[in-house]
Amino acid sequence: MTPAFVTTSDSVPALGKDGAGLAGVFATSGVLHLVRPQVFEWIIPSALPAHRTLVYASGVAELACAAGLLYPRTRTVAGLASAGLLVAIFPANIQMSADIGKRAARTGTAGWRAAFVGTVARLPLQWPMIRTALRLGGR
Repeated sequence: MTPAFVTTSDSVPALGKDGAGLAGVFATSGVLHLVRPQVFEWIIPSALPAHRTLVYASGVAELACAAGLLYPRTRTVAGLASAGLLVAIFPANIQMSADIGKRAARTGTAGWRAAFVGTVARLPLQWPMIRTALRLGGR
């Protein structure tokens, strides 16, 4: 028997390995946002209010997207919501990279320089995730 995430009806995109991976990333990150919100508070741009609340809201949104992607009847809506969420959190990823870059320049330590390189390298990886989400959203 073929697993449900491999094939679906013609009107609903198959989840595929990339979609399953995206759901896994959202589920893992969503749980982490709820269990350890302080890990994410500092990357929220300072212009935005209520950092803890925003971290919790993004964690709940990630969990909802993960669950929605797994269920064929909600996959299309969840795919579009996932793409929107990934676009919405992109400024926080840029903020994280900028903040770590400043710290790397200030301290000059190899650890902070490596962290900065990692955060910059991570930024373009968001685009394939958005593309996968849009595919699952039928776009």
